[in-house]
Amino acid sequence: MQGVRAGLAGVQLQGACETGVCPTQDEPICHQEKEKRVLRMSDARVESFVAEDVPYVDLTCAVLGVGEEPGEMEYYTREECVLAGGEVAQRVMGKLGCRVVSCRRDGERVAAGETFMVVRGRALDLHAAWKVCLNLFDHLSAVATKTRAMVDAAHAANPRCEVLTTRKSMTGAKDLLTSAVMAGGAFPHRLGLSETILVFDHHLTFFGGFDAFVEQLPAIKSRCIEKKLFVEADAERARVLARAGVDGIQFDKVPAIDLGPLVRELRAIDPHLTLIAAGGVNPGNAGAYAACGVDGLATTAPFAAKPLDMSVRMRAC
Repeated sequence: MQGVRAGLAGVQLQGACETGVCPTQDEPICHQEKEKRVLRMSDARVESFVAEDVPYVDLTCAVLGVGEEPGEMEYYTREECVLAGGEVAQRVMGKLGCRVVSCRRDGERVAAGETFMVVRGRALDLHAAWKVCLNLFDHLSAVATKTRAMVDAAHAANPRCEVLTTRKSMTGAKDLLTSAVMAGGAFPHRLGLSETILVFDHHLTFFGGFDAFVEQLPAIKSRCIEKKLFVEADAERARVLARAGVDGIQFDKVPAIDLGPLVRELRAIDPHLTLIAAGGVNPGNAGAYAACGVDGLATTAPFAAKPLDMSVRMRAC
């Protein structure tokens, strides 16, 4: 049987667990699972991740007859990263009956070669969890790592400038990506249309144009007394909007070299104006944009992060 197990594809199978036994159901699980969850996600959503990969049976485990064998699986990274996905992965493990022996917290830096999660259970359940959780870790940790790079760059130049991720993320994955962004130290800029008021040029196309909007701005603001009114604008329109009394301006692709003087000019008009740089903000220029004195950087860059190189090792108990 040991020889058969060693042939299971894609993971490292080593000798027996160091303790020689697997934990009982009375052993404590990772303390992170007992803490308050950052991400609200239904049980049905978590179960759907498993169902997508194992809709019926694990044919390989069934053919080899190893499903009931006890074992241990550890997740490790080949690249330094900021970890994300652990909170969801632990829930996946729980649904499959696996025991979380140890785990690192989302948002922690993990060194290359370091193990960040260890679980134990039946071979059948370990294999059901293997790729589901690995995919979560690969993709979400990549987003968190790229986010942290932008946050560090922005804060080094301007500690009061926050990185904000837009709603231009993969449809159907907003909950997961939002958790990864927050693990990286940023915040969601705008989770949906129901959350904030942000006027784009497309809106003005149906409103009668920019001049009509400025003229009716007092009436518009009277209809959104509990929300701030933001407008995306270029430099020329930003000056007009600052004098007209908007609450915030999101700059549309204004180069960093031009943004600093513009921010100072607008602050002189209205010191309470919230200013956000957007359009092409990435890890390479986040520091330069933050140094301009804006309050935030709206970006989609973290969502394009390349998945990390992570893997698992399995041992028979």
